[in-house]
Amino acid sequence: MAQPHFDLIGLGSPIMDVLAHVSEGFLHDHVAGAKGGMVLVDDADIAGLMAKIGPNVAVTPGGSAANTTLGATRLGLKTTFLGKIGSDQTAENYFSNFIATGADGSRFKRATLPNGRCLSLVTPDSQRTMRTHLGAAMTLSPDEISLADFSGARHAHIEGYLMFNPTLAQKVVDTARAAGCTLSIDLASFEVVGIARDWIINQLKIGVHVLFANEDEIRALFQKEAGYDSYARQLAAYGGIAAVKMGKDGAWVARGSELHRIEPVKAAHVVDTTGAGDSWAAGFLYGHLRGQSLAAAGSLGSLLGSETVQHLGATIPEMHWPRLRAQAEALNN
Repeated sequence: MAQPHFDLIGLGSPIMDVLAHVSEGFLHDHVAGAKGGMVLVDDADIAGLMAKIGPNVAVTPGGSAANTTLGATRLGLKTTFLGKIGSDQTAENYFSNFIATGADGSRFKRATLPNGRCLSLVTPDSQRTMRTHLGAAMTLSPDEISLADFSGARHAHIEGYLMFNPTLAQKVVDTARAAGCTLSIDLASFEVVGIARDWIINQLKIGVHVLFANEDEIRALFQKEAGYDSYARQLAAYGGIAAVKMGKDGAWVARGSELHRIEPVKAAHVVDTTGAGDSWAAGFLYGHLRGQSLAAAGSLGSLLGSETVQHLGATIPEMHWPRLRAQAEALNN
């Protein structure tokens, strides 16, 4: 039997996103800790908050690499995903929603634990206060990663949060390379860069095909103040593609002597910035893996990032995808 072919395999933590609009008073009365932060909690803590919020929540599959994988899937890439889900109803909902997009679900690992989930409490000023339980996702072991997980995959996209477990991150990149995959890494947060900077630079020296970083992450990586175009050139000097995202100000993309300023796509109305960077990476990887120029791939990244911030959560509603696919196809011609 022929092996399946995948344009992209995503690797990361499959976290269910639960999003709710709440008042400032709700935060004050029910949520300990600073507004706008992210705190790791038990699953029971999330359940308790959800009981207080009531039924008006949005529930979507999340996690950085999963968001990117699903965005690329909706554009038309053949994708699969490697991460660990649990054994509860949240896990079953995550899996069902994931494969409903057209992505392959055969490479998920499973644990007899609650699935990871992140409750994002969005106040009227659009700021997010997050409470996260990693659940089954955090139990993925290096021993569970094998060449078979990457069989038939052309490109592996890795979220930076894996670097909190350096042994796991190393096993993932080593196995992906051994399987013949090209690699992209999204640095995920400046906290990740702070603990894994030496590891990241070493991987760049070995070879990373595409590296995605936002403003805070790229400053943390190079530990100096410079223009974002300069950061992109310095990053590309390692031999891969540099994608330096600047939020509403666009991005710089570089490879070798190429340098492109990617103009932003203005959002009509910003609702929630959750997942915008993940969607940018989805658009870019779709364009790049389909053979588009760096500038065209970057433009598609900006398009998806702009669309994402106009909706609650990281998921773009299905009704918008026919238009987005048509725009992607136009850029491909």
